[in-house]
Amino acid sequence: MRRRRVPEKKIQLDPRFKNKVVSKFINMVMLDGKKSTAQRIVYGAFELAKERLGESDALKIFSKVLDNTRPRLEVKSRRIGGATYQVPTEVRRERGIVLALRWMRNIARGRKGKSMQEKLADEIVASFRGEGAVIKKRDDLHKMAEANRAFAHFKW
Repeated sequence: MRRRRVPEKKIQLDPRFKNKVVSKFINMVMLDGKKSTAQRIVYGAFELAKERLGESDALKIFSKVLDNTRPRLEVKSRRIGGATYQVPTEVRRERGIVLALRWMRNIARGRKGKSMQEKLADEIVASFRGEGAVIKKRDDLHKMAEANRAFAHFKW
């Protein structure tokens, strides 16, 4: 039995867009408490993505990217009678957004040869178009959930 729900932390809105999700993304990108550097990276990536896509609103681009990359299903390991099953479960919206942001950050960090701004912008543009590594990761997760649909009755 679980003990208690963890209260949700109050996150300050980011200064430019006044958006909680952008603020969360800035906090994820941040290293060693250097928030202003993280803000410069994220806002710069938004500007680059805006230029490359020919759009006028960076926030619309970001929300579409999140909608494209957010997983709807995931698998959770569940131990039943000595065997471990991968049980497909639906993903709550907040968790889906956090997963998408984390994947985007990790994949951008994993690329080599460019500045973090450019790598993030590349990932945003690719996700906006429905291609790229983040979309592939989401599709792989969906495929795994689909393949294990037979164990859906083990949901708890």
